Amino acid sequence: MDGRRSMIAVAALAAIVGTTAAARQQATPAPAPPVPPLIREGVTEKITSHVYVIPDNSVPMVPNVGIVVGSRATLVIDTGLGTRNGATVMREVAKVSTNTELYLVTTHVHPEHDLGAGAFPPATKMIRSKDQIDEIAASGLEMAKRFAGISPLHAELLQGAEFRKADITFEKEHTLDLGGVTVRFLAMGFNHTRGDTATFVEPDKVLFSGDVSMLLLPSVGAGASLNQWLTSQDRFTALQPSRVVPSHGPTGDASIMTRTRAFVSTIQKRAAELKQAGRTVDETVATLQAELAPTYGTSPRMAGPIRAAYAQAP
Repeated sequence: MDGRRSMIAVAALAAIVGTTAAARQQATPAPAPPVPPLIREGVTEKITSHVYVIPDNSVPMVPNVGIVVGSRATLVIDTGLGTRNGATVMREVAKVSTNTELYLVTTHVHPEHDLGAGAFPPATKMIRSKDQIDEIAASGLEMAKRFAGISPLHAELLQGAEFRKADITFEKEHTLDLGGVTVRFLAMGFNHTRGDTATFVEPDKVLFSGDVSMLLLPSVGAGASLNQWLTSQDRFTALQPSRVVPSHGPTGDASIMTRTRAFVSTIQKRAAELKQAGRTVDETVATLQAELAPTYGTSPRMAGPIRAAYAQAP
């Protein structure tokens, strides 16, 4: 009898444990699927007299898209990933502008910024710096192929995507009059990419800074100098923008450049000190991540700039 009671007790306990485990599994929500990299319709915001922004809602691989409307022509800044996104941009443009003359510029040549250009009308005038043209010649669609491998949707969006040839090229700066609205295009040198291009809408004092100044931590291009990043922040600050629209994430003001400059200067200084003290690059990354977390959070983007600072330190 005692043996039977023991067996019953063990069986009952096992049932309770199993039920509890099943309940825990049911209570644990499944991870949310990734948000598709699609530009949203119907959310375009007018931020100044001539400037509209389609916000990215902080969705990965979706850019903040700019639309600048003059009395004669309209400028679009960035296209989204592939022609489906480019077509969305064009539908939003039609809501805020009746101009038939259209210009397009991209902050850089990564696929989510440049490869929706195929959806734009054939008469659209593409503006590129010489640096962008050289980067496209050197790298082609290599990154687009990597992006296409992320998911079937990415592959679908990028199917048949090609870089649009430049109609207007420039070396360092170019100025365009859209009709009562003057826009300056600035080749920024090698920061995030070799073809980083900024756009400054002069009368509205709106800066489209690309990936060069964002609330997100810098993503430093392989081989790019952190001193170049500092020079770029100074160049942006000298424009005295009232609004700053980065490639990704929330818009802001000149404090975005101040924050970016402070971060880059800090990691340069501390990485050099730790390297002089004999710390390895991995030790330096771990130390600075801990030191900077209270100010900049625990973003996985932090490690790359720190490694660059260590490599460039004497």
